[in-house]
Amino acid sequence: MVSGGGKEPLEKAMASDWAETIDRFQQAAVDSRLGIPLAYGIDAVHGNNRFYGATIFPHNIGLGATGDADLAQRIGAAVALEVRASGIHFNFAPCVAVCRDPRWGRCYESFSEDTNIVRKMTSIITGLQGQPPVGHSKGYPFVAGRYNVIACAKHFVGDGGTEKGINEGNTISSYDELESIHMAPYLDCLYKGVSTVMASYSSWNGCKLHAHHFLLTEILKGKLGFKGFLISDWKALDRLSEPRGSNYRRCVYTAINAGIDMVMVPYRYKQFIEDLISLVESGEIQMTRIDDAVERILRVKFVAGLFEYPFSDRSLLDTIGCKLHRELAREAVRKSLVLLKNGKNPGKPFLPLEKNAERVLIAGTHANNLGYQCGGWTRYWQGSSGRITTGTTILDAFREVMGEKTEVIYEKYPSPNTLSGQNFSFAIVGVGEEPYAESAGDNSELVIPLNGSELISTIADRIPTLVILISGRPLVIEPWLLEKMDALVAAWLPGTEGRGITDVVFGDYEFEGRLPMTWFRTTEELPINKGDNSCDPLFPLGFGLTYKKENLQSK
Repeated sequence: MVSGGGKEPLEKAMASDWAETIDRFQQAAVDSRLGIPLAYGIDAVHGNNRFYGATIFPHNIGLGATGDADLAQRIGAAVALEVRASGIHFNFAPCVAVCRDPRWGRCYESFSEDTNIVRKMTSIITGLQGQPPVGHSKGYPFVAGRYNVIACAKHFVGDGGTEKGINEGNTISSYDELESIHMAPYLDCLYKGVSTVMASYSSWNGCKLHAHHFLLTEILKGKLGFKGFLISDWKALDRLSEPRGSNYRRCVYTAINAGIDMVMVPYRYKQFIEDLISLVESGEIQMTRIDDAVERILRVKFVAGLFEYPFSDRSLLDTIGCKLHRELAREAVRKSLVLLKNGKNPGKPFLPLEKNAERVLIAGTHANNLGYQCGGWTRYWQGSSGRITTGTTILDAFREVMGEKTEVIYEKYPSPNTLSGQNFSFAIVGVGEEPYAESAGDNSELVIPLNGSELISTIADRIPTLVILISGRPLVIEPWLLEKMDALVAAWLPGTEGRGITDVVFGDYEFEGRLPMTWFRTTEELPINKGDNSCDPLFPLGFGLTYKKENLQSK
């Protein structure tokens, strides 16, 4: 079973509410004729993000900026605990897409445009599932125990390479390019014992992946030796025909014979069952194909210990949003921050800021909006605005750390009187993208939304300004605007722990983040990646300044 992007069991549902609901489903399963337990799945892609009060970690693009494989593994372990606390066994993560174009609406779900960085960050699987023992067979699923979850490497394959970054679009490439750029991270996932793989909505050279026998069966299951199960994406079979959902029997035939073992069918399950039985009885789907799928699914359920421990462990409830996990998320935030500019003149850095400044202005659409700070896949599929969960906004964080005598003035859109009538030591301007997920995030313009550029310009004309950009990808920064800023930090989608930002901008910690994506100058250049002959970016892949005045790119 799976929870999609719809309603929770209750508004502001707690983990205990979920556990009670899922345990009822599980009881019905184990009381059935065969007694086979359910593997209940959820998209916990940056924490157990559907839960009110859960720890929300930076999205993958921020983790890619850290380049810290050990950190990713520790985050995986924390997420696994918070997921298992709710009675859920199966996490549809991580996304190991290699995003080659920031116009893609799922860019933030990718660790990087660089295959090597994505491969490095597959360590999160070891956190989620546990460390396989020495000699573990490559491709065989592994789950260490009751404090771990079934992980899912997604979306196989090429989802980050579609033409013009269109979600669910078409990746045009040779097989060698597909293998070296997009498939390579899956090799690392298989070595780490990833239990499941999810097929991509997208196509490769015009053929949809859910219908691609060569890639799903001959390559993934055959050449690469994957022994776990291959799951479809949400309603993916409907997408195999035009108009969507038409000729459903043919869609079932195509996907199952291509190699899909488990199918996400949220609504048409009765028709799916009828069509599948009919196809088997007619011989259009061989019983050996059904046996193979069942064997793979049962293998994962046995490996995950579901037959021994099918129900939730209520002793884990205290891990949801616990201090230890929030400190880990805070560490991830500070390590993910990329310093793109520090001072208008060489030798005169603007950061670190002074905690005991006399008067400070904090402004912008993202300075006090936890939902914007977390991004999509937070409480809801598309995310939302405001105090949608528990956490610390940028404004909260600054108020916590500024000196007792410092006057902190917050206005989302400062009035002319505010800007002209007071002597501010500096301004903090938080701007960026509104939350989005999947196709809703496809964007060919990539300007700073909500008049962000105008707001920065208005404030920076009058007050020395640090801009904190909250976004799931690089955005257009015009040269004239960059010139006006005194400092610029790319904070990505940091999640609930805003104190990670103040830890660094006040100098308590060093900037460590490096760009996981090439920062383009104009959208006309896209796609632009390291190694392109015409590559002349605003900031190259790997760029990041430090207080030590060295560019991290050379490290």
